[in-house]
Amino acid sequence: MSPNIRNIAIIAHVDHGKTTLVDALLKQSDNFTMKVNGNGDLIMDNNELERERGITILAKNAAITYKGVKINIVDTPGHADFGGEVERIMSMVDGVILLVDAKEGPMPQTKFVLKKAIEAGHKAIVVVNKIDKPAARCQWTLDETFSLFIDLGASDEQAHFPVVYASGLAGKAGLVADLATMKDVTPLFDKILEYIPAPVVDETAPLQMITINLAYDTYKGKMAIGRLHSGTLKPNQQVMHINRAGVMKKAQLTNVMIFDGMNRKEATEVVAGDICAIAGIPDISIGETIADINDPRPLTPIKIDEPTIKAVFMVNKSPFVGKEGQYITSRNIKERLERETETDVALKMEETEDSDRWIMSGRGELHLAILIEKMRREGFELAVGKPQVIFKEIDGVKMEPFELVSIEVPNESTGVVIQDFGQRLGEMRHMNQDGPITKLEFSIPTRGLIGYRSDFMTRTKGLGIMNTIFDAYKPMKGEITKLPHGSLIATEAGESTNYGLLLAQDRGVLFIAAGTKIYAGMVVGKNAKDMDLRVHVGREKQLTNFRAKNEGIGAFLEAPTLMTLEDSLEYISDDEIVEVTPKSIRIRKMDLKAK
Repeated sequence: MSPNIRNIAIIAHVDHGKTTLVDALLKQSDNFTMKVNGNGDLIMDNNELERERGITILAKNAAITYKGVKINIVDTPGHADFGGEVERIMSMVDGVILLVDAKEGPMPQTKFVLKKAIEAGHKAIVVVNKIDKPAARCQWTLDETFSLFIDLGASDEQAHFPVVYASGLAGKAGLVADLATMKDVTPLFDKILEYIPAPVVDETAPLQMITINLAYDTYKGKMAIGRLHSGTLKPNQQVMHINRAGVMKKAQLTNVMIFDGMNRKEATEVVAGDICAIAGIPDISIGETIADINDPRPLTPIKIDEPTIKAVFMVNKSPFVGKEGQYITSRNIKERLERETETDVALKMEETEDSDRWIMSGRGELHLAILIEKMRREGFELAVGKPQVIFKEIDGVKMEPFELVSIEVPNESTGVVIQDFGQRLGEMRHMNQDGPITKLEFSIPTRGLIGYRSDFMTRTKGLGIMNTIFDAYKPMKGEITKLPHGSLIATEAGESTNYGLLLAQDRGVLFIAAGTKIYAGMVVGKNAKDMDLRVHVGREKQLTNFRAKNEGIGAFLEAPTLMTLEDSLEYISDDEIVEVTPKSIRIRKMDLKAK
Protein backbone atom coordinates (compact mmCIF):
# COMPACT_ATOMS: atom_id res chain seq x y z
CA MET A 1 0.00 0.00 0.00
CA SER A 2 1.00 3.64 -0.46
CA PRO A 3 0.31 5.03 3.03
CA ASN A 4 1.07 8.63 2.06
CA ILE A 5 -1.55 8.87 -0.73
CA ARG A 6 -5.35 9.01 -0.74
CA ASN A 7 -7.43 9.20 -3.94
CA ILE A 8 -11.01 10.43 -3.54
CA ALA A 9 -13.81 11.68 -5.77
CA ILE A 10 -16.42 14.16 -4.62
CA ILE A 11 -19.85 13.38 -6.02
CA ALA A 12 -23.10 15.26 -5.61
CA HIS A 13 -26.18 16.48 -7.40
CA VAL A 14 -26.15 19.79 -9.26
CA ASP A 15 -25.94 22.80 -6.93
CA HIS A 16 -25.48 20.87 -3.68
CA GLY A 17 -22.30 22.82 -2.93
CA LYS A 18 -19.64 20.37 -4.09
CA THR A 19 -17.29 22.90 -5.69
CA THR A 20 -17.66 25.28 -2.73
CA LEU A 21 -16.64 22.54 -0.31
CA VAL A 22 -13.62 21.64 -2.46
CA ASP A 23 -12.60 25.29 -2.30
CA ALA A 24 -12.68 25.12 1.52
CA LEU A 25 -10.54 21.97 1.50
CA LEU A 26 -8.00 23.60 -0.83
CA LYS A 27 -7.76 26.80 1.17
CA GLN A 28 -7.31 24.99 4.49
CA SER A 29 -4.76 22.45 3.28
CA ASP A 30 -1.08 22.56 4.23
CA ASN A 31 0.14 23.41 0.74
CA PHE A 32 -2.35 26.09 -0.38
CA THR A 33 -0.41 28.97 -1.94
CA MET A 34 -2.20 29.77 -5.22
CA LYS A 35 -3.86 33.09 -5.95
CA VAL A 36 -7.63 32.78 -6.03
CA ASN A 37 -9.89 33.94 -8.86
CA GLY A 38 -11.87 37.15 -8.70
CA ASN A 39 -13.67 37.33 -5.40
CA GLY A 40 -11.72 34.38 -4.04
CA ASP A 41 -14.26 31.56 -4.32
CA LEU A 42 -15.06 28.65 -6.61
CA ILE A 43 -11.43 27.95 -7.41
CA MET A 44 -12.31 24.64 -9.09
CA ASP A 45 -14.84 26.30 -11.41
CA ASN A 46 -12.17 28.22 -13.27
CA ASN A 47 -14.10 27.99 -16.54
CA GLU A 48 -16.17 31.10 -17.36
CA LEU A 49 -19.18 29.03 -18.39
CA GLU A 50 -19.06 27.04 -15.16
CA ARG A 51 -19.07 30.19 -13.08
CA GLU A 52 -22.04 31.64 -14.96
CA ARG A 53 -24.17 28.49 -14.86
CA GLY A 54 -23.14 27.30 -11.40
CA ILE A 55 -22.37 23.77 -12.61
CA THR A 56 -19.21 21.75 -13.05
CA ILE A 57 -18.75 20.80 -16.70
CA LEU A 58 -15.22 19.40 -16.81
CA ALA A 59 -13.81 16.89 -14.31
CA LYS A 60 -10.82 18.43 -12.60
CA ASN A 61 -8.00 17.22 -10.43
CA ALA A 62 -6.45 18.86 -7.40
CA ALA A 63 -3.99 17.67 -4.78
CA ILE A 64 -3.68 18.83 -1.18
CA THR A 65 -1.43 17.84 1.69
CA TYR A 66 -2.67 17.17 5.23
CA LYS A 67 -0.45 15.78 8.00
CA GLY A 68 2.13 14.67 5.44
CA VAL A 69 -0.42 12.71 3.36
CA LYS A 70 -1.13 13.69 -0.25
CA ILE A 71 -4.87 13.71 -0.98
CA ASN A 72 -5.78 13.66 -4.69
CA ILE A 73 -9.26 15.12 -5.15
CA VAL A 74 -11.30 14.68 -8.32
CA ASP A 75 -14.15 17.18 -8.68
CA THR A 76 -16.69 15.55 -10.98
CA PRO A 77 -19.58 16.98 -13.02
CA GLY A 78 -22.97 16.87 -11.32
CA HIS A 79 -25.13 17.12 -14.46
CA ALA A 80 -26.41 14.00 -16.19
CA ASP A 81 -25.17 15.13 -19.63
CA PHE A 82 -21.60 14.97 -18.31
CA GLY A 83 -22.10 11.73 -16.38
CA GLY A 84 -19.74 9.89 -18.72
CA GLU A 85 -16.81 11.48 -16.94
CA VAL A 86 -18.20 10.49 -13.53
CA GLU A 87 -18.27 6.80 -14.41
CA ARG A 88 -14.64 6.80 -15.54
CA ILE A 89 -13.46 8.59 -12.40
CA MET A 90 -14.57 5.64 -10.24
CA SER A 91 -11.68 3.56 -11.57
CA MET A 92 -9.17 6.23 -10.56
CA VAL A 93 -10.08 6.59 -6.87
CA ASP A 94 -10.29 4.42 -3.74
CA GLY A 95 -13.21 6.12 -2.03
CA VAL A 96 -15.76 8.90 -2.40
CA ILE A 97 -17.19 11.83 -0.51
CA LEU A 98 -20.94 11.85 -1.06
CA LEU A 99 -22.24 15.39 -0.65
CA VAL A 100 -25.96 15.78 0.09
CA ASP A 101 -27.95 18.99 0.56
CA ALA A 102 -29.41 19.13 4.09
CA LYS A 103 -32.75 20.33 2.74
CA GLU A 104 -33.18 18.44 -0.55
CA GLY A 105 -31.65 15.08 0.40
CA PRO A 106 -30.27 12.61 -2.18
CA MET A 107 -31.30 13.44 -5.75
CA PRO A 108 -31.27 11.51 -9.08
CA GLN A 109 -27.66 12.21 -10.03
CA THR A 110 -26.66 11.24 -6.47
CA LYS A 111 -28.28 7.84 -6.98
CA PHE A 112 -26.62 7.28 -10.34
CA VAL A 113 -23.08 8.11 -9.23
CA LEU A 114 -23.39 6.41 -5.85
CA LYS A 115 -24.50 3.22 -7.58
CA LYS A 116 -21.31 3.30 -9.68
CA ALA A 117 -19.21 3.88 -6.55
CA ILE A 118 -20.86 1.00 -4.69
CA GLU A 119 -20.43 -1.33 -7.67
CA ALA A 120 -16.74 -0.43 -7.68
CA GLY A 121 -16.56 -1.46 -4.01
CA HIS A 122 -15.70 2.03 -2.77
CA LYS A 123 -16.38 3.27 0.75
CA ALA A 124 -18.13 6.60 1.12
CA ILE A 125 -17.99 9.45 3.59
CA VAL A 126 -21.38 11.19 3.68
CA VAL A 127 -21.22 14.97 4.06
CA VAL A 128 -24.53 16.64 4.90
CA ASN A 129 -23.91 20.11 3.48
CA LYS A 130 -25.68 23.47 3.83
CA ILE A 131 -26.74 22.79 7.44
CA ASP A 132 -27.00 26.57 7.86
CA LYS A 133 -30.02 26.66 5.53
CA PRO A 134 -33.19 27.76 7.36
CA ALA A 135 -35.11 24.73 6.05
CA ALA A 136 -32.29 22.21 6.70
CA ARG A 137 -33.50 18.79 7.94
CA CYS A 138 -30.36 16.85 8.70
CA GLN A 139 -31.88 13.73 10.28
CA TRP A 140 -34.38 13.29 7.43
CA THR A 141 -31.56 13.69 4.89
CA LEU A 142 -29.46 11.12 6.75
CA ASP A 143 -32.35 8.62 6.86
CA GLU A 144 -33.01 9.08 3.13
CA THR A 145 -29.31 8.61 2.36
CA PHE A 146 -29.10 5.40 4.40
CA SER A 147 -32.21 4.05 2.61
CA LEU A 148 -30.55 4.89 -0.70
CA PHE A 149 -27.43 2.88 0.23
CA ILE A 150 -29.62 -0.13 1.08
CA ASP A 151 -31.69 0.22 -2.12
CA LEU A 152 -28.51 0.29 -4.22
CA GLY A 153 -27.22 -2.94 -2.70
CA ALA A 154 -24.46 -1.56 -0.49
CA SER A 155 -22.57 -4.06 1.66
CA ASP A 156 -22.75 -3.85 5.47
CA GLU A 157 -19.37 -2.16 5.53
CA GLN A 158 -20.40 0.40 2.91
CA ALA A 159 -23.73 1.11 4.64
CA HIS A 160 -21.99 1.90 7.95
CA PHE A 161 -20.62 5.14 6.58
CA PRO A 162 -19.19 7.99 8.68
CA VAL A 163 -21.17 11.24 8.63
CA VAL A 164 -19.75 14.77 8.61
CA TYR A 165 -21.96 17.86 8.79
CA ALA A 166 -20.74 20.94 6.97
CA SER A 167 -21.33 24.42 5.62
CA GLY A 168 -19.13 24.65 2.54
CA LEU A 169 -19.81 28.38 2.21
CA ALA A 170 -18.59 29.02 5.76
CA GLY A 171 -15.67 26.58 5.31
CA LYS A 172 -16.61 24.61 8.42
CA ALA A 173 -17.35 20.96 9.24
CA GLY A 174 -18.04 18.86 12.32
CA LEU A 175 -19.33 15.53 13.59
CA VAL A 176 -22.55 17.08 14.95
CA ALA A 177 -25.01 19.33 13.14
CA ASP A 178 -24.18 22.48 15.09
CA LEU A 179 -22.46 25.27 13.15
CA ALA A 180 -21.59 27.13 16.37
CA THR A 181 -19.24 24.35 17.50
CA MET A 182 -17.40 24.15 14.16
CA LYS A 183 -14.07 25.88 13.49
CA ASP A 184 -12.80 24.59 10.15
CA VAL A 185 -12.88 21.48 7.89
CA THR A 186 -10.32 19.52 9.94
CA PRO A 187 -12.90 16.84 10.97
CA LEU A 188 -13.45 16.02 7.27
CA PHE A 189 -9.69 15.78 6.65
CA ASP A 190 -9.36 13.41 9.61
CA LYS A 191 -12.18 11.18 8.35
CA ILE A 192 -10.54 10.96 4.91
CA LEU A 193 -7.27 9.71 6.44
CA GLU A 194 -9.09 7.35 8.80
CA TYR A 195 -11.74 5.86 6.53
CA ILE A 196 -10.55 6.06 2.89
CA PRO A 197 -8.01 3.29 2.20
CA ALA A 198 -4.61 3.99 0.70
CA PRO A 199 -4.02 2.69 -2.87
CA VAL A 200 -3.10 -0.99 -3.06
CA VAL A 201 0.00 -1.40 -5.22
CA ASP A 202 1.73 -4.50 -6.59
CA GLU A 203 5.40 -3.54 -6.41
CA THR A 204 6.44 -6.51 -8.58
CA ALA A 205 4.10 -5.68 -11.50
CA PRO A 206 5.38 -3.81 -14.59
CA LEU A 207 4.30 -0.29 -15.54
CA GLN A 208 0.53 0.07 -16.06
CA MET A 209 -1.56 3.24 -16.35
CA ILE A 210 -4.96 3.75 -17.95
CA THR A 211 -6.12 7.06 -19.41
CA ILE A 212 -9.16 8.45 -17.60
CA ASN A 213 -9.28 12.03 -18.90
CA LEU A 214 -7.62 14.16 -21.55
CA ALA A 215 -6.39 17.74 -21.41
CA TYR A 216 -4.81 20.02 -23.97
CA ASP A 217 -1.87 22.35 -23.44
CA THR A 218 -0.70 24.91 -26.02
CA TYR A 219 2.93 23.94 -25.53
CA LYS A 220 2.82 20.30 -24.44
CA GLY A 221 -0.01 19.21 -26.75
CA LYS A 222 -2.48 16.50 -25.74
CA MET A 223 -2.05 15.22 -22.18
CA ALA A 224 -3.41 11.99 -20.69
CA ILE A 225 -4.54 11.99 -17.07
CA GLY A 226 -4.88 8.78 -15.10
CA ARG A 227 -3.82 6.75 -12.09
CA LEU A 228 -0.53 4.87 -12.14
CA HIS A 229 -1.53 1.32 -11.12
CA SER A 230 1.99 -0.09 -10.96
CA GLY A 231 5.58 0.74 -11.84
CA THR A 232 7.04 4.24 -12.10
CA LEU A 233 7.00 7.02 -14.69
CA LYS A 234 9.82 9.43 -15.56
CA PRO A 235 10.30 12.14 -18.20
CA ASN A 236 11.70 10.91 -21.57
CA GLN A 237 10.81 7.32 -20.61
CA GLN A 238 10.14 4.80 -23.40
CA VAL A 239 6.67 3.23 -22.97
CA MET A 240 4.22 1.05 -24.90
CA HIS A 241 0.96 2.69 -25.94
CA ILE A 242 -1.87 0.11 -26.22
CA ASN A 243 -5.05 1.44 -27.83
CA ARG A 244 -8.63 0.19 -27.34
CA ALA A 245 -8.24 -2.34 -30.16
CA GLY A 246 -5.17 -3.85 -28.50
CA VAL A 247 -2.72 -2.44 -31.07
CA MET A 248 0.67 -1.67 -29.48
CA LYS A 249 2.96 1.19 -30.46
CA LYS A 250 6.17 2.44 -28.87
CA ALA A 251 6.21 6.02 -27.60
CA GLN A 252 8.40 8.37 -25.61
CA LEU A 253 7.02 10.62 -22.89
CA THR A 254 8.05 14.28 -23.13
CA ASN A 255 6.55 15.41 -19.81
CA VAL A 256 5.42 13.72 -16.59
CA MET A 257 3.42 15.85 -14.17
CA ILE A 258 1.72 15.48 -10.79
CA PHE A 259 -0.94 17.68 -9.23
CA ASP A 260 -0.11 20.29 -6.61
CA GLY A 261 -3.07 22.35 -5.47
CA MET A 262 -4.92 23.24 -8.68
CA ASN A 263 -1.73 23.23 -10.74
CA ARG A 264 0.23 20.58 -12.62
CA LYS A 265 3.96 20.56 -11.89
CA GLU A 266 6.79 18.70 -13.52
CA ALA A 267 7.90 15.55 -11.68
CA THR A 268 11.19 13.66 -11.84
CA GLU A 269 9.35 10.44 -10.92
CA VAL A 270 5.77 9.32 -10.27
CA VAL A 271 5.17 6.36 -7.97
CA ALA A 272 2.39 3.77 -8.22
CA GLY A 273 -0.90 4.82 -6.62
CA ASP A 274 -0.56 8.50 -7.57
CA ILE A 275 -2.61 10.41 -10.14
CA CYS A 276 -0.54 12.06 -12.86
CA ALA A 277 -0.58 13.63 -16.33
CA ILE A 278 1.71 12.66 -19.21
CA ALA A 279 2.47 14.26 -22.57
CA GLY A 280 4.19 13.01 -25.71
CA ILE A 281 1.57 10.69 -27.25
CA PRO A 282 -0.53 12.81 -29.66
CA ASP A 283 -3.01 10.07 -30.64
CA ILE A 284 -3.83 8.80 -27.13
CA SER A 285 -7.50 8.53 -26.14
CA ILE A 286 -9.69 7.64 -23.17
CA GLY A 287 -9.46 4.10 -21.83
CA GLU A 288 -6.09 3.25 -23.40
CA THR A 289 -3.13 1.76 -21.52
CA ILE A 290 0.41 3.04 -21.01
CA ALA A 291 2.51 -0.08 -20.31
CA ASP A 292 6.07 -1.25 -19.79
CA ILE A 293 7.96 -1.31 -23.09
CA ASN A 294 9.53 -4.72 -22.30
CA ASP A 295 6.50 -6.34 -20.63
CA PRO A 296 3.35 -4.63 -22.01
CA ARG A 297 0.16 -5.76 -20.23
CA PRO A 298 -3.07 -4.00 -21.24
CA LEU A 299 -5.61 -3.02 -18.59
CA THR A 300 -9.32 -3.59 -19.22
CA PRO A 301 -10.52 -0.75 -21.50
CA ILE A 302 -13.02 1.64 -19.98
CA LYS A 303 -16.46 1.69 -21.53
CA ILE A 304 -17.28 5.05 -23.08
CA ASP A 305 -20.94 6.03 -22.97
CA GLU A 306 -22.59 6.32 -26.33
CA PRO A 307 -24.30 9.55 -27.44
CA THR A 308 -28.10 9.77 -27.36
CA ILE A 309 -28.72 13.12 -29.11
CA LYS A 310 -27.46 14.44 -32.43
CA ALA A 311 -27.71 17.74 -34.29
CA VAL A 312 -26.46 19.10 -37.60
CA PHE A 313 -23.79 21.82 -37.29
CA MET A 314 -23.39 23.90 -40.44
CA VAL A 315 -21.71 26.97 -41.88
CA ASN A 316 -23.82 30.06 -41.32
CA LYS A 317 -25.28 31.31 -44.63
CA SER A 318 -27.71 33.95 -43.37
CA PRO A 319 -27.78 37.51 -44.80
CA PHE A 320 -25.85 38.66 -41.70
CA VAL A 321 -22.99 36.18 -42.12
CA GLY A 322 -19.55 37.52 -41.16
CA LYS A 323 -20.84 40.69 -39.48
CA GLU A 324 -20.32 39.49 -35.92
CA GLY A 325 -18.05 36.43 -36.05
CA GLN A 326 -14.33 36.01 -36.64
CA TYR A 327 -14.25 32.33 -37.69
CA ILE A 328 -16.94 31.56 -40.26
CA THR A 329 -15.49 29.18 -42.86
CA SER A 330 -16.01 25.43 -43.04
CA ARG A 331 -12.29 24.87 -42.41
CA ASN A 332 -12.39 26.93 -39.20
CA ILE A 333 -15.47 25.17 -37.85
CA LYS A 334 -14.34 21.67 -38.82
CA GLU A 335 -10.94 22.08 -37.13
CA ARG A 336 -12.62 23.37 -33.96
CA LEU A 337 -15.07 20.46 -33.83
CA GLU A 338 -12.28 17.93 -34.40
CA ARG A 339 -10.26 19.49 -31.57
CA GLU A 340 -13.24 19.22 -29.21
CA THR A 341 -13.75 15.52 -29.97
CA GLU A 342 -10.14 14.85 -29.02
CA THR A 343 -10.67 15.89 -25.39
CA ASP A 344 -14.39 15.10 -25.01
CA VAL A 345 -14.79 11.48 -26.07
CA ALA A 346 -18.52 11.50 -25.31
CA LEU A 347 -18.85 13.71 -28.40
CA LYS A 348 -18.87 12.13 -31.85
CA MET A 349 -18.35 13.93 -35.16
CA GLU A 350 -19.60 12.58 -38.48
CA GLU A 351 -18.98 14.18 -41.86
CA THR A 352 -21.75 14.43 -44.45
CA GLU A 353 -21.83 14.64 -48.24
CA ASP A 354 -22.04 18.42 -47.85
CA SER A 355 -18.62 19.79 -46.83
CA ASP A 356 -20.35 22.62 -44.95
CA ARG A 357 -22.32 20.28 -42.63
CA TRP A 358 -21.36 17.89 -39.82
CA ILE A 359 -23.43 15.69 -37.52
CA MET A 360 -22.42 16.15 -33.86
CA SER A 361 -23.65 13.58 -31.33
CA GLY A 362 -23.57 14.00 -27.55
CA ARG A 363 -25.06 12.90 -24.24
CA GLY A 364 -27.90 15.42 -24.24
CA GLU A 365 -29.11 18.85 -25.33
CA LEU A 366 -27.00 20.60 -22.66
CA HIS A 367 -23.91 18.71 -23.78
CA LEU A 368 -24.26 20.10 -27.32
CA ALA A 369 -25.36 23.54 -26.07
CA ILE A 370 -22.19 23.90 -23.97
CA LEU A 371 -20.05 23.12 -27.04
CA ILE A 372 -21.93 25.74 -29.10
CA GLU A 373 -21.62 28.31 -26.31
CA LYS A 374 -17.86 27.71 -26.03
CA MET A 375 -17.47 28.16 -29.79
CA ARG A 376 -19.40 31.42 -29.97
CA ARG A 377 -17.34 32.86 -27.13
CA GLU A 378 -14.21 32.00 -29.07
CA GLY A 379 -15.43 34.05 -32.05
CA PHE A 380 -17.05 31.31 -34.14
CA GLU A 381 -20.18 31.82 -36.21
CA LEU A 382 -22.30 28.81 -37.20
CA ALA A 383 -25.81 27.44 -37.57
CA VAL A 384 -27.36 24.43 -35.79
CA GLY A 385 -30.35 22.29 -36.69
CA LYS A 386 -32.95 20.72 -34.43
CA PRO A 387 -31.53 18.14 -31.96
CA GLN A 388 -32.77 14.61 -32.67
CA VAL A 389 -32.68 11.31 -30.83
CA ILE A 390 -30.25 8.60 -31.97
CA PHE A 391 -32.05 5.30 -32.65
CA LYS A 392 -30.43 1.86 -32.73
CA GLU A 393 -31.36 -1.54 -34.06
CA ILE A 394 -30.50 -4.44 -31.74
CA ASP A 395 -31.41 -8.02 -32.81
CA GLY A 396 -33.82 -6.62 -35.37
CA VAL A 397 -35.65 -4.46 -32.82
CA LYS A 398 -35.65 -0.66 -33.14
CA MET A 399 -34.41 0.81 -29.84
CA GLU A 400 -34.46 4.34 -28.47
CA PRO A 401 -32.90 6.03 -25.41
CA PHE A 402 -34.97 6.47 -22.26
CA GLU A 403 -34.48 8.96 -19.44
CA LEU A 404 -35.25 8.72 -15.74
CA VAL A 405 -36.89 12.00 -14.74
CA SER A 406 -37.21 13.28 -11.17
CA ILE A 407 -39.65 16.15 -10.64
CA GLU A 408 -40.62 18.40 -7.75
CA VAL A 409 -43.72 20.53 -8.31
CA PRO A 410 -46.29 22.38 -6.17
CA ASN A 411 -49.25 20.11 -5.42
CA GLU A 412 -51.58 22.17 -7.63
CA SER A 413 -49.35 21.54 -10.68
CA THR A 414 -49.19 17.75 -10.21
CA GLY A 415 -52.17 16.94 -12.44
CA VAL A 416 -51.02 18.92 -15.45
CA VAL A 417 -47.48 17.49 -15.27
CA ILE A 418 -48.76 13.90 -15.08
CA GLN A 419 -50.99 14.65 -18.09
CA ASP A 420 -48.05 16.08 -20.05
CA PHE A 421 -45.87 13.04 -19.38
CA GLY A 422 -48.72 10.71 -20.27
CA GLN A 423 -49.05 12.39 -23.68
CA ARG A 424 -45.28 12.01 -24.16
CA LEU A 425 -45.37 8.26 -23.37
CA GLY A 426 -43.91 8.71 -19.89
CA GLU A 427 -44.46 5.98 -17.29
CA MET A 428 -44.76 6.99 -13.64
CA ARG A 429 -42.46 5.04 -11.31
CA HIS A 430 -42.95 6.84 -8.03
CA MET A 431 -45.09 9.57 -6.45
CA ASN A 432 -44.68 11.07 -2.99
CA GLN A 433 -46.24 14.13 -1.39
CA ASP A 434 -44.01 16.09 0.99
CA GLY A 435 -46.05 18.98 2.41
CA PRO A 436 -46.85 21.49 -0.35
CA ILE A 437 -44.48 19.71 -2.78
CA THR A 438 -45.13 16.54 -4.78
CA LYS A 439 -42.17 14.42 -5.94
CA LEU A 440 -42.65 12.40 -9.13
CA GLU A 441 -40.42 9.96 -10.98
CA PHE A 442 -40.98 8.95 -14.61
CA SER A 443 -39.34 6.79 -17.24
CA ILE A 444 -39.79 8.50 -20.60
CA PRO A 445 -38.35 8.27 -24.14
CA THR A 446 -35.69 10.95 -24.66
CA ARG A 447 -37.58 12.27 -27.71
CA GLY A 448 -40.52 12.98 -25.39
CA LEU A 449 -38.40 15.48 -23.45
CA ILE A 450 -37.01 17.41 -26.42
CA GLY A 451 -38.66 20.82 -26.40
CA TYR A 452 -40.53 20.24 -23.13
CA ARG A 453 -38.37 22.04 -20.55
CA SER A 454 -39.63 25.54 -21.38
CA ASP A 455 -43.23 24.24 -21.44
CA PHE A 456 -42.61 22.59 -18.06
CA MET A 457 -41.55 25.90 -16.50
CA THR A 458 -44.64 27.59 -17.96
CA ARG A 459 -46.99 24.84 -16.77
CA THR A 460 -45.58 24.95 -13.22
CA LYS A 461 -45.40 28.80 -13.17
CA GLY A 462 -41.64 28.67 -12.76
CA LEU A 463 -41.83 26.69 -9.50
CA GLY A 464 -41.09 23.19 -10.86
CA ILE A 465 -37.71 21.42 -10.66
CA MET A 466 -36.90 18.74 -13.23
CA ASN A 467 -33.76 16.57 -13.32
CA THR A 468 -33.06 13.88 -15.88
CA ILE A 469 -30.53 11.11 -16.32
CA PHE A 470 -29.99 8.54 -19.05
CA ASP A 471 -31.56 5.18 -18.23
CA ALA A 472 -31.03 2.72 -21.08
CA TYR A 473 -31.90 1.88 -24.69
CA LYS A 474 -35.30 0.15 -24.81
CA PRO A 475 -37.69 -0.95 -27.57
CA MET A 476 -39.21 2.05 -29.27
CA LYS A 477 -42.61 3.18 -28.02
CA GLY A 478 -45.36 4.59 -30.23
CA GLU A 479 -45.62 7.99 -31.83
CA ILE A 480 -45.64 11.02 -29.57
CA THR A 481 -48.34 13.55 -30.39
CA LYS A 482 -46.75 16.93 -29.76
CA LEU A 483 -48.64 20.14 -30.22
CA PRO A 484 -47.22 21.79 -33.37
CA HIS A 485 -46.19 25.42 -33.16
CA GLY A 486 -46.21 28.18 -35.69
CA SER A 487 -43.68 30.96 -35.99
CA LEU A 488 -43.94 34.66 -36.74
CA ILE A 489 -41.56 35.29 -39.64
CA ALA A 490 -40.18 38.64 -40.81
CA THR A 491 -41.16 39.52 -44.37
CA GLU A 492 -38.53 42.18 -45.07
CA ALA A 493 -35.00 43.11 -44.07
CA GLY A 494 -34.37 46.19 -41.98
CA GLU A 495 -34.91 47.12 -38.37
CA SER A 496 -37.88 46.31 -36.14
CA THR A 497 -40.02 49.26 -35.05
CA ASN A 498 -42.37 49.85 -32.14
CA TYR A 499 -45.27 50.27 -34.55
CA GLY A 500 -44.53 47.04 -36.46
CA LEU A 501 -44.09 45.02 -33.27
CA LEU A 502 -47.26 46.53 -31.78
CA LEU A 503 -49.27 45.21 -34.73
CA ALA A 504 -47.55 41.81 -34.59
CA GLN A 505 -47.83 41.15 -30.85
CA ASP A 506 -51.55 40.39 -31.11
CA ARG A 507 -50.59 37.36 -33.20
CA GLY A 508 -48.49 35.67 -30.51
CA VAL A 509 -45.32 36.04 -28.42
CA LEU A 510 -42.45 38.18 -29.71
CA PHE A 511 -38.77 37.20 -29.42
CA ILE A 512 -37.24 40.57 -30.37
CA ALA A 513 -37.38 44.16 -29.14
CA ALA A 514 -37.65 47.37 -31.15
CA GLY A 515 -34.45 48.37 -32.91
CA THR A 516 -33.38 44.78 -33.69
CA LYS A 517 -31.81 44.23 -37.10
CA ILE A 518 -33.85 41.65 -39.05
CA TYR A 519 -33.89 39.90 -42.43
CA ALA A 520 -36.59 38.17 -44.46
CA GLY A 521 -37.12 34.62 -43.19
CA MET A 522 -35.94 35.36 -39.64
CA VAL A 523 -38.23 34.07 -36.87
CA VAL A 524 -39.28 37.02 -34.68
CA GLY A 525 -41.88 35.30 -32.48
CA LYS A 526 -44.18 32.37 -31.81
CA ASN A 527 -47.60 32.37 -33.44
CA ALA A 528 -50.58 31.71 -31.19
CA LYS A 529 -51.85 29.29 -33.86
CA ASP A 530 -50.11 26.16 -35.15
CA MET A 531 -49.15 27.71 -38.49
CA ASP A 532 -46.39 30.01 -39.69
CA LEU A 533 -47.36 33.63 -40.25
CA ARG A 534 -45.34 36.29 -42.05
CA VAL A 535 -45.37 39.73 -40.37
CA HIS A 536 -43.84 43.09 -41.27
CA VAL A 537 -42.26 44.08 -37.94
CA GLY A 538 -40.23 46.87 -39.56
CA ARG A 539 -43.32 48.80 -40.63
CA GLU A 540 -43.22 52.57 -40.08
CA LYS A 541 -46.30 54.52 -39.07
CA GLN A 542 -47.54 56.77 -41.84
CA LEU A 543 -47.73 60.44 -40.86
CA THR A 544 -50.95 62.32 -41.73
CA ASN A 545 -52.66 65.57 -40.76
CA PHE A 546 -55.56 63.64 -39.27
CA ARG A 547 -55.84 62.06 -35.86
CA ALA A 548 -58.59 59.79 -34.60
CA LYS A 549 -60.18 60.66 -31.28
CA ASN A 550 -58.68 57.75 -29.24
CA GLU A 551 -55.60 57.05 -31.36
CA GLY A 552 -52.63 55.67 -29.36
CA ILE A 553 -54.56 55.40 -26.10
CA GLY A 554 -54.19 52.02 -24.35
CA ALA A 555 -51.69 50.62 -26.87
CA PHE A 556 -48.43 49.43 -25.32
CA LEU A 557 -45.67 47.07 -26.38
CA GLU A 558 -45.12 44.03 -24.17
CA ALA A 559 -41.61 42.96 -23.19
CA PRO A 560 -40.29 40.31 -25.60
CA THR A 561 -39.37 36.75 -24.58
CA LEU A 562 -35.60 36.73 -25.09
CA MET A 563 -34.55 33.25 -26.22
CA THR A 564 -31.38 31.72 -24.81
CA LEU A 565 -29.35 29.17 -26.77
CA GLU A 566 -31.05 26.23 -24.99
CA ASP A 567 -34.49 27.84 -25.45
CA SER A 568 -33.84 28.25 -29.16
CA LEU A 569 -32.63 24.65 -29.64
CA GLU A 570 -35.75 23.39 -27.86
CA TYR A 571 -38.09 25.68 -29.79
CA ILE A 572 -37.12 25.14 -33.42
CA SER A 573 -39.03 22.79 -35.70
CA ASP A 574 -37.58 20.59 -38.44
CA ASP A 575 -37.55 23.40 -41.03
CA GLU A 576 -35.85 25.93 -38.74
CA ILE A 577 -32.26 26.44 -37.60
CA VAL A 578 -30.50 28.48 -34.92
CA GLU A 579 -27.97 31.06 -36.12
CA VAL A 580 -25.24 31.47 -33.49
CA THR A 581 -22.71 34.33 -33.46
CA PRO A 582 -20.53 35.83 -30.70
CA LYS A 583 -23.09 38.63 -30.24
CA SER A 584 -26.46 37.16 -31.23
CA ILE A 585 -28.65 34.07 -31.23
CA ARG A 586 -31.28 34.13 -33.96
CA ILE A 587 -33.86 31.64 -35.17
CA ARG A 588 -34.51 31.45 -38.90
CA LYS A 589 -36.16 29.31 -41.53
CA MET A 590 -33.88 26.97 -43.49
CA ASP A 591 -35.38 28.27 -46.71
CA LEU A 592 -35.58 32.04 -46.25
CA LYS A 593 -37.76 32.46 -49.35
CA ALA A 594 -40.34 29.78 -48.52
CA LYS A 595 -43.90 31.05 -48.41
